[in-house]
Order: sequence, then C-alpha cells, then structure tokens
Amino acid sequence: MEALLTEHGRTFADEAGIRLRDTPQPLYQLLVLSHLLSARIRGSVAVAAAQALFAHGMRSPRHMLDSTWQQRVDALGEGGYRRYDEKTATQLADGAELLLEEYGGDLRRLRRSADGDLDALRSGLRRTPGMGPAGADIFLREAQAVWPETAPYLDKKALQGAEKLGLPTSPEQLAGLAEQARPSGPHGPAVLAAALVRAALDKGIVADLRARA
Repeated sequence: MEALLTEHGRTFADEAGIRLRDTPQPLYQLLVLSHLLSARIRGSVAVAAAQALFAHGMRSPRHMLDSTWQQRVDALGEGGYRRYDEKTATQLADGAELLLEEYGGDLRRLRRSADGDLDALRSGLRRTPGMGPAGADIFLREAQAVWPETAPYLDKKALQGAEKLGLPTSPEQLAGLAEQARPSGPHGPAVLAAALVRAALDKGIVADLRARA
C-alpha cells in the first residue's frame, strides 16, 4: 500500500496544476477536468486540454462563458482533445451558464444544498451538460480532499484497481490500510482513490506492485 500511494498517488487535479481548495475557482476547474476525463480519451490528453483551457484564461465559469466557441475549440485542440472538441466546447459554455444561474458560479452552494447526501450531490453534478456518472465520480474522488464528508469516496473504477492489486474492495478497509501505511508524501482518501484508478488503468503498475509484494 505504501508503494502504491508513494509512487502513484498523485491526484489528477494536481497533475493538471489545480491547487485544489474549497473555493469557487479551483472547484470549477476540477469540474472542467472531470468533464474532460470522463470521455473515452487518454487521461493525459484530458489533463493537457484542461491545462490549455486554463492557460487561455478559462479558469472560472464567467471567463468560460465569455470565451468564444472557437477559442474553446482551439484550446481543446491545443491539448490534443480533438475527437470531442466541438461538442465539448458547446457543453463547457452551457455548463458555465448553468453554474452561474443556479449557484452563482460557486459549487459550494451545491454542496450546502446536498447537506451530506451523496446522491443529491451526484445528481446536482450530473445536471452539468456533458457530466455523466463517470464525470460525477471523478469529481467526487478528487473533491473529497476538501469535502471530507464525502470520504472515503472510492467508485467502481477505484475498486477495480484494488481488486487487480489483490486488496480489499471495501472503501472503509482500503481507507484504513492507507492510513496505516502513511507514506512520507501526501496521503488521504483522494490520493488513495487516484492511486487505485491509475492501477485500474495501467497493467504495468499492477504487475510491478504485485511482483514486489
């Protein structure tokens, strides 16, 4: 467990350069990243596309909505996100508009309205155009770092990674093992979830860790 967390426990938000805090802008950036990661495309491409959007100033729902459709398409293409770029460019604007209208651009309002009800939180996230079950799961896996009432949030993809590694598939048991391991670097349920998802997506990680077990 310690090797898994130390070597592969980098969250996708961190990889995209999002300094995640419980404030409107980084939470919105995580929403955008989760949307991009949920498509059938390589995670590295989704991360690069998110970085390109943010580099071009689309770091808040207002700035996303104020950008042109072509600017969004170009930024997505710059990140290599070409297969879904036109549809996604439209969905990003629609999602930003919804977030501004419903929550004043602040996802913490969704959190407060859900009042600890995960199903309500998931349903609220899924109202965002382009955010299906996978996107909502990605968001909550990462957001548990700043929304502790959702932890431990280990979805099917994370538990698939645990199964491949021969670990328990109970979120509570996995969280307990991670806490016991306490690697020298960052740790916590979001780090655990990211490490397990990376194992689910990469056979090489599984083979390496099982060979060393």
